[in-house]
Amino acid sequence: MWKSVLAALIAAFAFAGHAAADQFPSRPITVIVPFAAGGPSDAMARILGERMKTALGQPLLIENVTGAGGSIGVGRAVHAAADGYTISFGHLGTHVANGAIYKLPYDLVADLEPVVLLPSNPMIIVSNNKVPAKSLQELLAWLKSRPSPANAGTAGAGSGSHIAGLYFENITGIKLQYVPYRGTAPAMNDLVAGQIDLMIDQTSNSINQVRAGTIRAYAITDDKRVDSAPDIPTTDEAGLPGFHMTLWSGLWVPKGTPSEIVAKLNAAAVEALNDPTVKGQFDNLGLQMPPAGQTTPEALGAWQQSEIAKWWPVLKTAHVSVE
Repeated sequence: MWKSVLAALIAAFAFAGHAAADQFPSRPITVIVPFAAGGPSDAMARILGERMKTALGQPLLIENVTGAGGSIGVGRAVHAAADGYTISFGHLGTHVANGAIYKLPYDLVADLEPVVLLPSNPMIIVSNNKVPAKSLQELLAWLKSRPSPANAGTAGAGSGSHIAGLYFENITGIKLQYVPYRGTAPAMNDLVAGQIDLMIDQTSNSINQVRAGTIRAYAITDDKRVDSAPDIPTTDEAGLPGFHMTLWSGLWVPKGTPSEIVAKLNAAAVEALNDPTVKGQFDNLGLQMPPAGQTTPEALGAWQQSEIAKWWPVLKTAHVSVE
């Protein structure tokens, strides 16, 4: 008797799960962006969310949850209900580096389900206009000649801008004095105002200020120039060969989210990425679309694990940690 009752309960739960997935979404979806409003992550999430609502039939509400290099926002998503109504937006810093830096109360792989790999963002070396250097070689010489390290803005320990700074130090032997912010948007405000010397920032966050002439750009950290700023040389061309770093982004949901719901979110995101208007907006920000065939949940999961294997040793060797 008990076996038949148990079987009936399991069948009932399975039916309820499928019914919930069939009806999904029936209300607005929250996308947690773990950085300040106005920054590159926020901009990408808003562009994507605006188009995804067309496919899903419900609005995607952006919630900016800042602090601790994005780990607080990711934690909020991890502990949300596994029903598809809370999405974690993140990138190399939040969903890879933070695992090597912070004592997280969650596991970045085991506690999240990957949804889709999003466009990547080459970094760009920029300074305030008071810095006398006009080229990357002049900037390197200026940094080396200083009696004390230059101030470099970051979005916090483990953020993309911080990882890029550590990588820069490793390649050049030049030390920087990091100034952490709750996102690169407030850091950019201080860079424009001359309160910090430089940043190695996401291209999408800096490009409009570069175009406006409020900050100076030296090089793109990629092996090819970006279409939205063809006059800015690559690090290879500017005299710092091999300094390549691209900040990729993605979407995740809490572990245990039904596979049918993950598939719906993935399909909506892929449809948005293929939309010509969205592509144009991302191109204008210097973003690079994911390779064909790399937009499945499985592809993001594999990529995240490979990036953990690549970057955790770098961060641990640099003794980057936050208590």
